[in-house]
Order: sequence, then C-alpha cells, then structure tokens
Amino acid sequence: MACLSFVDFIHGLCYHKDVYVVGLSYAIIPDQDCSLTRSFCVRQLGHIMYVWNHVAARILQNTAIGKNYESDKLSGARRLRDAIVLGYQLQRVPGRDISIPDWYANAENELGLRTGSPAAEMNETSFPAKTYAEDFEILHGDLLGLSDTMSFLNSLSELDAECDSAKHTEKRQIRERMAAANLFNWEEDIIVARAPGRLDVVGGIADYSGSLVLQMPIREACHVAVQTLHPSKQRLWKHAQARQHDKGQESTPVLQIVSYGSELSNRGPTFDMDLSDFLDGGQPISYEKAKIYFARDPSQKWAAYVAGTILVLMKELGVRFENSISMLVSSAVPEGKGVSSSASVEVASMSAMAAALGLNISPRELALLCQKVENHVVGAPCGVMDQMTSACGEANKLLAMVCQPAEVLGLVDIPGHIRFWGIDSGLRHSIGGADYGSVRVGAFMGQKMIKLAASAMLSPTPSSNNGMTTDELDDSSIELVEAEASLDYLCNLSPHRYEALYAKILPESMLGETFLEKYANHNDPVTVIDSRRNYGVKAAARHPIYENFRVKAMDLLICLPEKSESDDVWKMNRMARAFKALLTSATSDDQLTALGGLMYQCHYSYSACGLGSDGTDRLVQLVQEMQHSKLSKPGDGTLYGAKITGGGSGGTVCVIGRNCLRSTEQILQDGLISMVCQHWFSLIGDGGTGGGNGSEDSGGSTMGMIQQRYRGATGYLPFVFEGSSPGAGKFGYLRIRRRHTLKKV
Repeated sequence: MACLSFVDFIHGLCYHKDVYVVGLSYAIIPDQDCSLTRSFCVRQLGHIMYVWNHVAARILQNTAIGKNYESDKLSGARRLRDAIVLGYQLQRVPGRDISIPDWYANAENELGLRTGSPAAEMNETSFPAKTYAEDFEILHGDLLGLSDTMSFLNSLSELDAECDSAKHTEKRQIRERMAAANLFNWEEDIIVARAPGRLDVVGGIADYSGSLVLQMPIREACHVAVQTLHPSKQRLWKHAQARQHDKGQESTPVLQIVSYGSELSNRGPTFDMDLSDFLDGGQPISYEKAKIYFARDPSQKWAAYVAGTILVLMKELGVRFENSISMLVSSAVPEGKGVSSSASVEVASMSAMAAALGLNISPRELALLCQKVENHVVGAPCGVMDQMTSACGEANKLLAMVCQPAEVLGLVDIPGHIRFWGIDSGLRHSIGGADYGSVRVGAFMGQKMIKLAASAMLSPTPSSNNGMTTDELDDSSIELVEAEASLDYLCNLSPHRYEALYAKILPESMLGETFLEKYANHNDPVTVIDSRRNYGVKAAARHPIYENFRVKAMDLLICLPEKSESDDVWKMNRMARAFKALLTSATSDDQLTALGGLMYQCHYSYSACGLGSDGTDRLVQLVQEMQHSKLSKPGDGTLYGAKITGGGSGGTVCVIGRNCLRSTEQILQDGLISMVCQHWFSLIGDGGTGGGNGSEDSGGSTMGMIQQRYRGATGYLPFVFEGSSPGAGKFGYLRIRRRHTLKKV
C-alpha cells in the first residue's frame, strides 16, 4: 500500500472516517512502512512530529464524535473509533488535557451500579428522587441495607418507562437498555439474586491442588433478575419471534438474556436461544456440544456463564424446563482484574434460577454446580474457591476452605486492627508466557511423577529415583510412602517430605510429548496436555505444597488474638511455623509482619511459576518500600505485605495493613498509588522524566503532583477495592412484584 500524505490523511478523516485507523498508521510516520503498534510510540518522534500528531488527534476526535460527519448515536463502530482515538491521545506528550468521550462516561453512568465508584455517584442523577419502594413490593427477602441492590431495583423500576420517558429523548439509548425495557412481563413476579466477587487473601491457584484457602467477599457484586413464564406470556424480541415462526414453532420455551456493561467490553449486549437447543432426543446435550455452541460467536460467548447454569441444572439435577426464561445481568465486579467476575455472574445466575424454580440448593452445592459451568460449559480450568467464596462468604470475614474438593472449615473473623485492600494494577490478565492453564498442567504432571516415585520406593527392587527399598524404611515411613503413592492432592504432601524425597526427581520443565510418552496422562479432567508445549513442572508442583503451609500459618496468625485452644479451626491449624508467635503472644506489629511475610512469599512463588507481571510486581515492591520506611518508628507501621491474586499474570494485588485512616490515605492519596503513577510515568514519559525509586522521601505534595501527571498522561488511576459484603447464600433472594400505580403518561 502506498503511503498517504498528511494532507490526504486529513481529507480522508473528514469524509471517510471508517478508514482513519489505516491513515493514522501512515500519517504518523510518513513515507515509511510501519505497523499500528509502532505508530503509537509517538514520543520517539520528537516535538515536530508531536505537533502533527496533536492536530491529527483533534481531527480524529472531532470525526469520531460527529463534529465532522454525522454519525449514528447508537453506532458501536463510532464508539470503537472513539476508544482508539482516546488511546492514541493517551500516548501524547504528558501534561495536556484529554477529553474522555462522553459515550464512555454515559455508559458507566447507565450501568451505574458499582458501589463506591464515580459512576455510581453520577448515576444517582439519572434516577428520579423516588425509590424502588414506590414501584416494587418485596414479597420475599431482605435488602440487608445493601446500596447496590437498592440501585439495581431502581434501575428495574425505570425500565418500563425507558422508551417513553422524556429525559431519554435527547440522550443516547444503548442497545442493552432498550432490550432490557422489553424483557420482563411487569404483571408477573421477578426473582433477584446477588453474588459478590472475591479478594484472594491467600491460597490462589493452589485450590486445584487441594490447598486451604482464605478468601474475602468484596463489596462489588453481580445482580441477576430472573422471570420464568409460560411461553405465551413472555415478551419475545422480534427476531426471536421470527425464528420461532420460521421453525413453525408456537409458544415454545425461549431464553432471553440482557447483560449490562457490554459497552465497556468486547461482547454483545443480548443473547437468546430456544431452550430446545439444549436437548438432543429429549435428553440434555453433552457439555462438549454446549461449549461448541457458545463458542460459535465470540461476541456472545459470555452467555455460557449465564445460560450454562440451565444446562448444568438439567444434567446434574434432572431439572426440566417447560417455561420461558428472561434474565437481566448487571455486574459491578470488573472483568480481568482477578476478583472473580465470572464466578459472581455464575453464582448470581444459579441462585436466581434455583429460587425461580423453587429448588432448595445449599450454598456449597450451588458453588460446585457453578464450577461445572465454568469448567465444562465455558471451558475454563478453574478451581472451586471463587464460586465457594461468592456463594458461602460473609461480610468482613475470611472464608476458610480446604479445596478437597470444597470443605468449608468456617469463617474467620478479621481482627479489628487488620484490614485488607485490593489494588488493581491496570493490567488485564495476560495471555502471553506461562498462563493459569499451563501452570495447572505442570502441577498435575508433578503430582503424577511424585506418585510414581513413591510407588517405586515400595517396590522390592531399588528405586531408580532414590535408591531406597521398603527394607530401608521403618513402618511409619512405609505408611507415609504408601499415602504418597496414592496422593489425591499435592497439598497433602508436607514441605519437608517434598524436599527430602521428591524435589530432586522433578524436572524444571518437560515437553508435553515427552511426558505423554512416559506417563500416558496427568489425571486432570479439565485440562489437556499440548504435546508441542514445554511445561514448567518443578515450580508449578512446589507452589501448592508450600502455599498450603503458608495459608495454614496465616489462618493461625489471624486467629491468634481471638481463638481459643478449644476452637476447631484453631486445633486443626496449629503448626510449628507459628509457634514463636504463640510463645510470645505476638504483638500487633509482629503479627502483621508475619502475615505480610507469608503474603510476600506467596507472591514470589507465583512469579517462579511464571504468573507474575510488571504491574503487580511493582505494586508489591512499593508496599515493601513503604513498609520499610516505617521500620525506624516501632508501632507506627501501616502496610505490611502484598501479593498477586487469583490466576495471576496481572489483575489485582491484595495488601494487608493496619486498620487505620493513615493506611487508607497512603494507598489512596499521597502514597502507594502516587508511587505507581511515578513508576508508569517513568515508562511512558519523555526520556525517563519523572522517574525515581518510588520512595516517600519526596513528600506527599510531590507524590500528588506525580499522580496528577500520571492522570494527565494516561487518564487512569488504579481502582482500590475496599470493604466487604455478604455472599449469595447469606443474601438469599428477593421476590418482587410491580405495583400497579406506576405507568407514566
């Protein structure tokens, strides 16, 4: 392709905005063959090129928002162009004001259900002064004082008048709200369920290896509204009506789903299907067929998390669906941040469906069903801790659970002087390098090798692994080796046994083909070994063994001030690692320092597995710097530890600190986030301007200045997850009915 001149590029933007992306690439570096990625590195082009880029950016923005060309206000393509323009502008020389496209702010406002977020605050103006109570009668359930649930009910109360309300005539109406306005039959009852995301305090990816985990439900949650009706009463969308007509079907069950927030992610806002698609010869289709069914259209693959609950109920509980189903999904749990957005959607959907069908499913059983949705319908090889926390957790408590497969040990009260935060690194989970699935495969490879090595030790001939036979082992040792030869979970192997007998026989890595030739399989039903891929084995197997040990130590240390010797959780988790703290009746600082140290160990173990990231590593480093800067003042510490969470490779960092105002101020104002800003500014600024070691020495005002410079350069500040909320089991469900004095004229 010949390079466009800058003038031609400007002309093309004004009249042919659909091709501006290509023009951008060639206009930024004229007369050179360049990629779009290269074109975004504008800071390397110098001041003259910056002037050209600034002009181009302004024209790009004006074109995208319709000043140069009239565009459809509902056009998704226009918003995609806006997003690219914004990204282009964010790479300019820092310090210039940037206008965030109004569609982005409006989309968040209309979603507007995220507790504590700017969008939630702004959204208050989009609702009338009246409350949900004027429109809905709550027939069953309790709001539990949850403001996000109140906001969700308010949004429902607006749907019936969405298309008629004068306040929307001059406002963009996004497709999802238009579809939602025609989703429910307002003469019938609606079920509402709620499920929170979770903060992985400790345990993480070791859940699939049977570890003890400690998890905290966060304040942000997903709400799902469900209505089941006879097919003749359901308000079908026009294309669904046409589909049934073409099939010669009349009044057959249909599933219709609307998902809020599609404007902020790469997915469609609606999904519908005939429920007969889940049947083959009158029986539920296989999970594999369902996975293929939802993967046909990438923009609607998200529906597997919601609709998959229906298939799982069919297959696992034998539920038959004679009625049509309408579902509205509204989640304030951000995607790709490592706080279990998918689990919250699954648990809220399953809770709502169970209530609508009158099924009595315990929170634990419900979580296990949701894991089947993610493992078998979505096809993601997750453990069960996410769903268990979302279903069984309680506000301001840590859920203690042994993932063998899902045994809840109890709820651990968080002592009043301890607090946990989650800080979003701004990096979505990476798909490059080692990922969650490959690390899981490596762990199961290691487990298979350990079991076979133990079996070899029990043979009458010397083992090629350790040169030992049963003749050299006493009775107690033989019992241990026998248990290890039938090891169900890696976490049942103690660290000292691992180091003494098995660490030296595990390879650092192994090619999938080599493993399959020697061992045939790895005994994990939810992952498949790629014969061409090289898997890390030793680090992946070592991590859950030591992580289980760390979690038990944390559980003991957290419980130390308040648990008695007779407490079951206390008895089960007594360990030598924490005996010094027990002997000395650890002071608050000692306790927090020990807890933080365990979290640091967990973080670096993730990195050894290849599941770290620059952003999360930097956040942990900054917590360490702030912690050590306080060591000269005993008793004056605030932050004590941090670790990457969830599946790793980006996402959120969990931070532990003293529950005091200064801790929050350090994170939110002149401390940690400002230091993150300084770090990232040093990466994107001119010639490293604004760099530094990220310490607090420069003072709060300097950090505040860096924070503003970062905002000016990127438009982004890390979101901080604060607070907690009840799990789906504690919330239960709401059954609501529309009052009859509501229709606006």
